Amino acid sequence: MAAYLVVDADIHDVEAYDRYKAGARPILERHGGEYIARGGALDVVEDGTWTPTRLVIVRFPDAASARAALEDPDYAPLRALRQGAAKATLAIVEGI
Repeated sequence: MAAYLVVDADIHDVEAYDRYKAGARPILERHGGEYIARGGALDVVEDGTWTPTRLVIVRFPDAASARAALEDPDYAPLRALRQGAAKATLAIVEGI
């Protein structure tokens, strides 16, 4: 079953985040990830308290592949770079 990595990132260091994006993409793709949305125009049409800033959605073949990408040893330094460049919430959701 496909799974989606959903990321909401509030970026405060654009240069560092750009380096993160360049390094993260090949690792996520190596684990079967395919970008579905990557920071495009965002229009919250019905809102309770959610105020997303930059949404990224990556489709994986399954949740195990998404977790493997995030746990890949090559991703560890990129995670640290992202954490220094942005405040982010990440979730994996199973889908169709």
